[in-house]
Amino acid sequence: MTASVSLRAAPKAEDSIAQRVQACTGCHGAQGRAASDGYQPRIAGKPAGYLYHQLLNFRDGRRQYQPMVRLIDPLSDAYLQEMAVYFASLDLPSPPPQSATATAETLKRGESLALLGDSNRRIPACVQCHGPALTGLAPAIPGLLGLPRDYLNAQLGAWQTGSRRAQSPDCMAQIARSLNADDVAALSQWLAAQPLPADTKAVSALPAPLPLPCGGVEAKP
Repeated sequence: MTASVSLRAAPKAEDSIAQRVQACTGCHGAQGRAASDGYQPRIAGKPAGYLYHQLLNFRDGRRQYQPMVRLIDPLSDAYLQEMAVYFASLDLPSPPPQSATATAETLKRGESLALLGDSNRRIPACVQCHGPALTGLAPAIPGLLGLPRDYLNAQLGAWQTGSRRAQSPDCMAQIARSLNADDVAALSQWLAAQPLPADTKAVSALPAPLPLPCGGVEAKP
């Protein structure tokens, strides 16, 4: 007697953008909340235009980090845009601020640079571009709160050395190169220690024009 064989249909695999971007969460944390190492940033909730431009920058050689480059090199502009819109749409709780380890004088310097800038050295305040509450400007400028000190330090250093670049004119490179080591330490310490406001969404407009031309902001997705 021949035994009957029961054939079962293969389980249907999920096909959604949430499933397809699981590769991103291995470094950037579940749902893009940020990794615990202090270097892989939060991508959930950042402005879509900003995320899209960073993906382009990695793919097109303006930013240098080989794991990112290898991951997105074969992807089309349309797919990168879809990824950016997905992560921008996530509204997740933000991490608590880090405890400051700097002196009161250093923190005061960081606060002054962030809120007032330094006109004598032609350094604009962070709030002039990143919004009055430092939550970013839609669609292309990210917020600066809720980021680890190590990440802030690393990115400002990357702007200074040219290992991170944006579309020309590269306003952040110009600003970062005007900062000295003490400025970078002060900014990263103060920013990382600030609590996020109740409304963490990027603003849709600034009270005044940007202080510098910025290609990464003006470039169209």
